[in-house]
Amino acid sequence: MAQKKYLISKLTSCLREDKIQLWKPPYTNENKEAGKEMKELVQKYSSKLSITENDTENMLEEIRCKAIERGTGNEHFRVTGIARLDIYLPRRKSRKVPLETNLFITGKELRSQIAQEHALQENAIKIIINKKQLDLGRTLEDQGITHNAKVMVLQLEQSDEETKRKVQEEELQHKKEKEINEKMQRTKKGLEILAEREEYLDPDSVPYLDIANQTGRSIEIPHQAKKALVLAMGYHEKGRALMKKKEYEIALPYLLDADKHFCECSTELLNTVDNYAVLQLDIVWCYFRLEQLDCLDDAEKKLSTAHRCFQRCYGENHERLIDIKGSYGREKVLFLRLYLLQGIGHYHSGREKEAAEYIQKASCLYEELSVDPDKVDCLSLLGFSEQEARLALRACHGNVEHAANLITNRREEKAQIRREERAKRRKRLEDINTLKSMGYSERAAQIALHNTQGNLDQAFKFILDNPELLVEDDDDPVAMDQFQVSQESIDQLMYMGFSRESAEQALKVFKGNVHLASQTLAHYGGLLPASLQLSPAGSSPSEESTSSKDSSTESAGSSGSPTDEDMENDAVNEILEDIPEHEEDYLDLTLEEEKQIIHEYLSYIQVPQQ
Repeated sequence: MAQKKYLISKLTSCLREDKIQLWKPPYTNENKEAGKEMKELVQKYSSKLSITENDTENMLEEIRCKAIERGTGNEHFRVTGIARLDIYLPRRKSRKVPLETNLFITGKELRSQIAQEHALQENAIKIIINKKQLDLGRTLEDQGITHNAKVMVLQLEQSDEETKRKVQEEELQHKKEKEINEKMQRTKKGLEILAEREEYLDPDSVPYLDIANQTGRSIEIPHQAKKALVLAMGYHEKGRALMKKKEYEIALPYLLDADKHFCECSTELLNTVDNYAVLQLDIVWCYFRLEQLDCLDDAEKKLSTAHRCFQRCYGENHERLIDIKGSYGREKVLFLRLYLLQGIGHYHSGREKEAAEYIQKASCLYEELSVDPDKVDCLSLLGFSEQEARLALRACHGNVEHAANLITNRREEKAQIRREERAKRRKRLEDINTLKSMGYSERAAQIALHNTQGNLDQAFKFILDNPELLVEDDDDPVAMDQFQVSQESIDQLMYMGFSRESAEQALKVFKGNVHLASQTLAHYGGLLPASLQLSPAGSSPSEESTSSKDSSTESAGSSGSPTDEDMENDAVNEILEDIPEHEEDYLDLTLEEEKQIIHEYLSYIQVPQQ
């Protein structure tokens, strides 16, 4: 199949260079049949490309027929508005077929039509067009789908038991589709929860995702940018977890979602992390393993983007990586996959010389990065994991002693980072308790310390400068106004020089806490700030009370219910399960797939075409 694509690409290039248009006379007559001059072309290109005349004739005829079909379709679309779509069916059917339709039907109607015409289960397929999942509720035109668009059909069925009865098969497919859809919704929910979680929360009790650099230390990123990056990286990790299981059909939609969220990040941010480059590789790899590279028009662009991003992140000669990590052997697996995919792209485009160059580069890297199993076993006996062993051996060019030292040093570095993080958390907890002892809420203390980088004195001032932190979110203004203030507390504040009215109002807001009331009044010149002042006496307490109760009831009946909380926790935990413990997990490729593919494509290039 790959060889035929290569030869057709070569023939197409030759026709383009010779400015030959097969769909026009003298190569096609008025009845749209092949003209006699085709025989001359067959002899010319058979000799030029060293392929048999029979194969040359068949491939030239295929090119001619497709060109006529495309021209007829273009004219038909201009006259009738009926578009032609190229449908790329799942691998088990491994063929491209045309489908004619108007562009005003919905995505659901298109999916139904494809399923009916090709004996597929409608609920067990997903459709990708222009690198996006088809929206079932919108029309094709609204989604920017045009005449001659390429439509990729993914089949979500995973069972290999072909002998099952049809009814059982349908039930399994429906169940699989339902599970996949529910899982995608849970993933989306979990990532949104993690992306929205405030950094001031205690990570020991409320998990949230942090962004770290190549040494494992946290990096500061503005909240909005971090939200987009967390969503992008979360979807990417989910897709990578599925790729490890070879579930490429299910992985691809997650990777495309990740690509969408990465595009919301600033160019400056994308230039500082290699995640975006790795994602581009993973997307092209997925299309390739699904045998649908034809559906990815910008595969070459994605690979070029990955290459440029690697150079910016690692340095032209990997000098940045060497400065940070001391070596760049681990990252070479990314370049191996990059060169391999670039070589495959060149081969499918008929560029044999470039294909040979890149696939040979991938082959040389494979020989360099292949890990001796005996050396892995040797390091395992020392108490290291296979993953640690593979990564370290590649970084140390196969030297077992150096690899063992590297793993030990890296473990110590990570342990030191954990100790520093624990010390920071202990200090933070102590400062929170200090602020709580002064009468401030835990939430106010957390937010203030986060915004002042842990400076206790500044945190104290931050709370006073942001009076909304002094009141709990669920405090009822009516209940505050009705709070019974003791005369003794009023006298204390008046003795400090505050007016009776201000003292009484402050004590109501702070529910009798003289310390908070005095500090706030002193900070604001004897008066409560406008955001803390109670409603005028003329307002109707009953109306406010009713509104407050309605709001409280509504809240209790929605997201605050235990069921919703349990569902949110499940969604978050499902995300966390797919995030690998080792920060270099994405570099730990076994290279088994790559070995097989390199061998296959080298055979195409090295064996002369007869």
